Amino acid sequence: MFSFLWPLILGWFSGGLVNYLADVLPRTRTISSPRCVFCGEPMTWVRLIFPAPCQQCGQPPPIRSWIVQPGLAGVSLLLWWFPLQELGYYGSVLWAVYFSLVMVIDIEHKLILHPISILGGILGAGTGIYLHGLWNTLLGGAAGFGIMLLFYVLGDLFVRFLSRIRGETIEETALGFGDVNLSGVIGLLLGWPGVLAGILLAILLGGVVSGLYLLSRLAARQYTAFQALPYGPFLIISAAGLLIYARV
Repeated sequence: MFSFLWPLILGWFSGGLVNYLADVLPRTRTISSPRCVFCGEPMTWVRLIFPAPCQQCGQPPPIRSWIVQPGLAGVSLLLWWFPLQELGYYGSVLWAVYFSLVMVIDIEHKLILHPISILGGILGAGTGIYLHGLWNTLLGGAAGFGIMLLFYVLGDLFVRFLSRIRGETIEETALGFGDVNLSGVIGLLLGWPGVLAGILLAILLGGVVSGLYLLSRLAARQYTAFQALPYGPFLIISAAGLLIYARV
């Protein structure tokens, strides 16, 4: 009767883990004790799992805390009822947690950390070999990494060209190398030729969202050239969508 409580509890605690890692990793690059993101004072693990105002500065927890934890609790419950492909419930939740962590950090910092990419590579290789076999997994990973590396190099060359033409330094780029690494991870997960569909879908989704964002900025008369959007969420949404489509 109360079997739904376990996935809700696991999802809630997983959301707390994502919030903790998204707070400490971009700043310290290490696993350290939790601290208030506003004043830097140490905070208890209980406050991490059950967000509350800081006892030192009185600041409430970031709004992200109230999005990630209930969100992952809901996702965990859905995956309890409808696990993805042959991953089972726990495998599905593991990828939901990993993708959530990547998305949160990329959206907030436009950054995909190399240690997180390495962890994703290990998870992707293990999952991919289980789902697709060794050869298709390795080929998918190489294709995902190689295709996005080509886009990264072309984008960098384009920015360098514009910088020379304009006579000014342009720091914003369409892709970062973290996106290249993430594409390799997703390639391992989706295998060959699934990675091709994943990258194509991410490109289409990114183009649509970027176009709508550009129109909204123009309408608000707040347009600034070379405003790059984080690309990791598009890759993740496309990969998750393909996994869900494969299940149904």
